[in-house]
Amino acid sequence: MSSSKRPFIHPEGWRFAIIFFVISIFLGFVFTAISIIGYLLTIFTLWFFRDPERNTPYDPNSIISSADGKVCLIDESYPPKEVSMSQEKMKRICVFMNVFNVHINRSPVSGTVKAIVYKEGQFLNASLDKASEKNERSSLVISSANSGPEIVVVQIAGLIARRILGFVSSNDNLVQGERFGLIRFGSRVDIYMPLDAVTKCSVGDKVVAGESVLASFK
Repeated sequence: MSSSKRPFIHPEGWRFAIIFFVISIFLGFVFTAISIIGYLLTIFTLWFFRDPERNTPYDPNSIISSADGKVCLIDESYPPKEVSMSQEKMKRICVFMNVFNVHINRSPVSGTVKAIVYKEGQFLNASLDKASEKNERSSLVISSANSGPEIVVVQIAGLIARRILGFVSSNDNLVQGERFGLIRFGSRVDIYMPLDAVTKCSVGDKVVAGESVLASFK
């Protein structure tokens, strides 16, 4: 089952684009050169909020990337305390998104949303390891289909990003590769999985949300 067809530009982007466009028009009456910058920002905003379709390799044994970007960290870590899971170490794969990446986030597995927990925090550079604990974040606990293991996906706000948006609620069913949220303007996504999951990527790899396989269940 593939994600339903949607507009190429996510609706969230139009509000910002309209604001930049209107400001550009007013600036054009005073400073033409500055108004050109405003029009460029309008175009960039629409491009930033692009929401392309993806070809998800549906596989119940695979854990798909939730974000476009670069794998910046692979380690063993405890899941966020606020999700109230057993505090045992899990494998963690982190994907950093810069402002040029698509910022729509997608489910790494098919399953049911067990919990969504938002936590206020700082806005440090999302590529830093301490951003996992210090920054604003939203954690999504997904119980994999067919009584599979739980996966935790954490959207982490970055130095520029200051708004995390979610598209789903607790008890919703997600299909692998389905959109569940976005983060504005540069950020990071951490995916926690069972410790024995087999890693299929390396630090520095460029990955695509809804398509790239990060790991597989053992």
